[in-house]
Amino acid sequence: MQTRNRFFDDLAKVANSAVGTVAGMKDEIEQLIRHRVEIFIGTMSLVTREEFEVVQAMTAKSREEQEKLKLRIVELETKFKTQSQKKSPKKTTDKKNRTIKNTKKI
Repeated sequence: MQTRNRFFDDLAKVANSAVGTVAGMKDEIEQLIRHRVEIFIGTMSLVTREEFEVVQAMTAKSREEQEKLKLRIVELETKFKTQSQKKSPKKTTDKKNRTIKNTKKI
C-alpha cells in the first residue's frame, strides 16, 4: 500500500532543484576557473605546441649541419697539414739559404 504524502513530494522537489542548482553552480565555477587560467596563461607569453615543435625541428637540423661542417673542417685541416708537410722541406731549405746569404753580406 502506497500513501501519498505531500510533504515528502515537496521535499523531493526541493532536493532535486537543489541538486540542479549545485550542478549549475559547478559548471559556472568551472567556466570561471577555465577563463581565469586562459587569461593567466595568455599573459605569460608562452608558445604553442606547434611553434615549439617547429623550433625543435629547426634546432635538430642545425645540429646535424653543424656536425657535418665539423667533419668537413677536420678533413680540410688534415688535407692542409699533409700538403704543408710535403711542401715544408723545400721552404726550410730556402730559408736556411737566405739566412746564410744574408749573414755573408753583412
